[in-house]
Amino acid sequence: MATTDDAPRRDEQLQRRLARGEETALGELYDQLAPMVHGLAGRILADQSAAAQLTREIFAHVWEHPEAFDPARGSLRSWLGALTHRRAVDRLRARRAEAAGWAGPAEEDEIRTVATAARVQYVVSALPQPLRETIAESYYDGRTYQETARRLGISEQAAKQRMRLGLALLATELEQERERHRPAAPAAGGPRDGLTDARGTDAGGTNGPGACENGQRTEGGGT
Repeated sequence: MATTDDAPRRDEQLQRRLARGEETALGELYDQLAPMVHGLAGRILADQSAAAQLTREIFAHVWEHPEAFDPARGSLRSWLGALTHRRAVDRLRARRAEAAGWAGPAEEDEIRTVATAARVQYVVSALPQPLRETIAESYYDGRTYQETARRLGISEQAAKQRMRLGLALLATELEQERERHRPAAPAAGGPRDGLTDARGTDAGGTNGPGACENGQRTEGGGT
């Protein structure tokens, strides 16, 4: 999550570098966000191999389609989070349906619960350390403000302020990710959303990981 005023400008600069085909830009983005993308995918899929595969596909999509990122709708991190969340949930749903023959209401409820918890953790992981540790103590571990203050060596008032600010930032970022999660209205005769290329195919599919791993951009998303 961007926490400084120049973060949006850095995102736009990184996008322009990706559009020019600068492999170093992809490397910087990968080093910065791949652990969190992999963590989000892993929490939803509960399969580290599948999470690694999805992570490669996500960054292949960024490499092949940097124009799909719209700075006006939020940060690069939020965009990657929404993209990862959507694809991971789709794969989890498909996997459950294949195993059970169909996905009933109970399965869907479980998938939504897992996905929501994973998205919250993804957002919390980007909060500044003081806010992150306060939320971990109070929100996740169920401790009171007094207990949290004692454990962190801060005043009770400081613990309350950190918790309120952290939850406010969390709510803002989750709303931003929900906006990312909603597909854009389809243009007449165009693809359904920003995750498809001009031919209506998923740019993070079969050809994506290869493009990401060997550092070569595949024009038009592959053959």
